[in-house]
Amino acid sequence: MHAVASSSCTDILPALEVADADSLQWHDQCDVLVIGWGAAGACAALEARATGADVLVADRFTGGGASAKSGGVVYAGGGTRQQQAAGFSDTPEAMFDYLKHETQGVISDGTLRRFCADSSTNLAWLESHGAPFAHSVPPSGKTSYPSDGYFLYYSGNELVPSHSGSQPPAPRGHRTVGKGQCGAVLYAQLKAACLRQGVRAQLQAAARRLVVDGSGRVIGAELWCLPSGSKQAQLHSKLAARAERLQNFAPRYCDGLRRRLSQIERDFAKPLLIQARRGVVLSTGGFIFNRDMIREHAPKFSRNFKVGATGCDGSGLRLGLSTGAVSERLDRVSAWRFINPPLCWPKGIVVNTQGQRFVNEEVYGATLGQPLCEEQGGQAWLVLDARLRKQAIRQALFGGYWWFQSLPALALMLLRVRKGNSIEQLAAATGMQADQIRASLQAYNAAARGDADDPFGKSVSSRQVLDQGPYYACDISAGNPVFPLGALTLGGLKVDEDSGALLDREAQPIPGLFAAGRTAIGIPSHLYISGLSLADCVFSGRRAGRAAMSAAVEASRVTPERVAQVSP
Repeated sequence: MHAVASSSCTDILPALEVADADSLQWHDQCDVLVIGWGAAGACAALEARATGADVLVADRFTGGGASAKSGGVVYAGGGTRQQQAAGFSDTPEAMFDYLKHETQGVISDGTLRRFCADSSTNLAWLESHGAPFAHSVPPSGKTSYPSDGYFLYYSGNELVPSHSGSQPPAPRGHRTVGKGQCGAVLYAQLKAACLRQGVRAQLQAAARRLVVDGSGRVIGAELWCLPSGSKQAQLHSKLAARAERLQNFAPRYCDGLRRRLSQIERDFAKPLLIQARRGVVLSTGGFIFNRDMIREHAPKFSRNFKVGATGCDGSGLRLGLSTGAVSERLDRVSAWRFINPPLCWPKGIVVNTQGQRFVNEEVYGATLGQPLCEEQGGQAWLVLDARLRKQAIRQALFGGYWWFQSLPALALMLLRVRKGNSIEQLAAATGMQADQIRASLQAYNAAARGDADDPFGKSVSSRQVLDQGPYYACDISAGNPVFPLGALTLGGLKVDEDSGALLDREAQPIPGLFAAGRTAIGIPSHLYISGLSLADCVFSGRRAGRAAMSAAVEASRVTPERVAQVSP
């Protein structure tokens, strides 16, 4: 995994080991080199620049990555200005109480508490760099992504009783103000802030290897850059933009575009050696577009729709491994099976191929998608009766949802649906076991009538008796092209949680090397909820940017209290 990746991915070479920095002829120098200019990289660059550092950011494309393609949602709480303006009371303690359940110990309690305590300040920091946020709340409260005009919402499981924690719930999904998917708005402000502050950029420059001196310190990187303004660079930019724009509609065609991009880089890019006097920050995203790594580490998610950008090919992860860093949770992938909206869909039941329920249908999409992919082979049905299906169609048509919410929902209910006038006929049409689907419906209906508890803890407001035939089974499996099941990787490089420095097998920091965002293990590395990745990009990016300029980090030693046991 240290050598050449699959044909559409950045080729990563073993680290270049030299006696000292003076033994090389450098093409450029800086204090801090940031590799990957998405949200995490931008935050690292801004924080390092605020200390007076000479900062250079390098990006394989022109910046943005998965952050610019995202919904622009930042998970923040503890009493943000927007929460207060909307009339919600929240505290860092309440935020910690909820996230403790969702993160399941992926980071230490101390780091999680620090993330919650800094949350409101980090959102205000984004605002200080031009990112706009507002406090209008959608009337339905719960949605996978709010309609235009609404910018504060419950973006996780805060309203689900089995997940909400002991403190009163509060909306913490802060969507950047703008129209449509607002990740581009957020990133544009961060990019502009970097340039205003004097951060230098080296674009269309893929980092292929790190440079390490005789003491084991990372002192720079080798970038392979396309000639600025050349025909090859212009074609590369055009094809890259097309691949991002059409990914949702023609993924195979875009895979071909990515192979052409890599070939252009191999044929025309030239090496530049960049010295980083203080530190290198890796922030290139995850590895969902590296099919070799997915097959090796997370094969259960190989059929999922890829959520991310072309640069999410694991290049930062592989660069870190080339220096002796340790990875963790590479099998951890967030699979997004949202069944809200339509708002009434969670009142149906989700069953496996045998007809057995296996999840509380009202949970956040990634909380549903995880067991669907990992435990049920990526196959499941959403079962509705005639009354609920009619309600859902009406909501999809007239509920004011986004097209990417309403059109797939309508297609699923009208075009890719199995029907049975009775439970036995539905079982025959789907291959389910009639006795299993009948038992699932009977137990669910008893809970909906108030005669029993729901076996999976579904709240009363999300229950509805399903007894009006015909019955319908909607295919919500990972392989259904009409209703894509998106996924992004959560695992990454193990870091010192105080500094973001990469750790070796002895849990000691690798001098001069840091990671942020989805390249590193962070807050969302157990289970993603909307906005948590961007919030972690800010938290971990600022942390790495500060630490890269701190001489103290070189001498720091990691204690058992600060880092969990590192995998051998």
